[in-house]
Amino acid sequence: MTTLEIIGLAPSTYTRAVLMACEEKGAPYQLTVARPHSPPVNAIHPFGKIPVMRHGDIELCESKAIANYLDKVFDGPKLFPDEPLDAARAEQWISIVNTMMDMPMVRNYVLKYAFPEDGKPDRTAIDASVETMKTQLPILDDALGRTGNLAGREFSFADINLMVILYYLRQFPESAALLQQTKNLEAYYAQHSERPSFKNTIPPRPGT
Repeated sequence: MTTLEIIGLAPSTYTRAVLMACEEKGAPYQLTVARPHSPPVNAIHPFGKIPVMRHGDIELCESKAIANYLDKVFDGPKLFPDEPLDAARAEQWISIVNTMMDMPMVRNYVLKYAFPEDGKPDRTAIDASVETMKTQLPILDDALGRTGNLAGREFSFADINLMVILYYLRQFPESAALLQQTKNLEAYYAQHSERPSFKNTIPPRPGT
């Protein structure tokens, strides 16, 4: 079968989510390194966002759309549940994480540490995001207390979508401390961080 070309950056949470999806499905893939708004990305995504995918003559953008395609084209464990309610819950949590949690957890927190302006982290943005996370992380913790996953009893793309964010939150002081106060999130991360798909897609450290 034609090898998938995933175009993006390994440290990107959305790119890594697609790489994890490929690993879970056992789909052969290669990562082509490209930044947002670069020519190979702009050729597929109308707004230049990563990741994008090429599979033979097929081109797709947006991580959830790519994961849906992988789920239908390749064998292996389901990324999206078949049962209607669990499928709806997967969609629900993907939407919540992407629209409500990505901004405070990743854009206004992790990236403010990772790419500080003038060499100093933006404390205003970071402190505001910490206050938001104080309300959001308990919501996730409660959701995981029901079945141990976000959508039913099986690991799904909703979980992949969250795990790639938790990986970074554990690396910075305030978010790591907040996570230590959770029971279900900590157990969830400990379990799923042992998955081969997670280990095989850990982004390289800067400078390596």
